[in-house]
Amino acid sequence: QVQLVLSGGGSVQGGGSLRLSCEAFTHTNIASSSICLGWFRQAPGKGREEVAAINTGGLASTSYAASVKGRFTLSRDTSKKASYLQMDNLEPEDTAMYYCAAFVGRRCGDRWFAAVEYNYWARGTQVTVSS
Repeated sequence: QVQLVLSGGGSVQGGGSLRLSCEAFTHTNIASSSICLGWFRQAPGKGREEVAAINTGGLASTSYAASVKGRFTLSRDTSKKASYLQMDNLEPEDTAMYYCAAFVGRRCGDRWFAAVEYNYWARGTQVTVSS
């Protein structure tokens, strides 16, 4: 019912910037106000970490993990049900496979959702930061 397309990523030196885009294509009449988009990453040998979340419509209710707050910025295009993750001042510790996921029928804001709660996932994109 929902297809997520994630683009961006790549390799950059420490201190550099990258931008990821995630767009939700819905095959049924799902309002943008009823989708929470979460951003996750998973480094080799580590668990999946949620780094940010935003609603695709209505009140944005943007949230950031402490590890990225002040360096990563979320924005959105409500007409496209899209979210954009601007990653600045990247560090080698940010190296990971990045994913976006959609929780259809719930809005972000009251709490972080566990990865298993998200209904749909995009294929990941690699971000590599060299020192």
